[in-house]
Amino acid sequence: MILFDLRCSNGHDFEAWFRDGATYDRQAAAGEINCAICGSTEVSKALMAPAVASGPRLDEQHAAQILSKWREVQRHIETNFDHVGRQFPEEARKMHYGEVEKRSIYGEATRAEAKELVEEGIKVGQIPWLPRHDG
Repeated sequence: MILFDLRCSNGHDFEAWFRDGATYDRQAAAGEINCAICGSTEVSKALMAPAVASGPRLDEQHAAQILSKWREVQRHIETNFDHVGRQFPEEARKMHYGEVEKRSIYGEATRAEAKELVEEGIKVGQIPWLPRHDG
């Protein structure tokens, strides 16, 4: 199926679906397409931009709101969790195996280290960390 933008001889614009371009051509030549507004059968294709599939787009305001919320998440983590830096895998293991008291931590781990933690049954999560813009 294909959607065409159409225009009648009276200047009315409307849309219509066709099986394919050849079906439109056949029906237009036979006068079988009527203007949806005035009923005129003098109809032609209107100038159309090609439909290009793309992912969803964010406008600047929406993107700024998302970044603002993400920074709130980071501030919450920085305020309420202990930063253990590169010692994250070691600290996570100590807590998991009861060697130290459990607490909320954050830090750095390689993908391989994170995978090993998960394989040991240690729940971890990875999030992208936004750079600071405060100095």
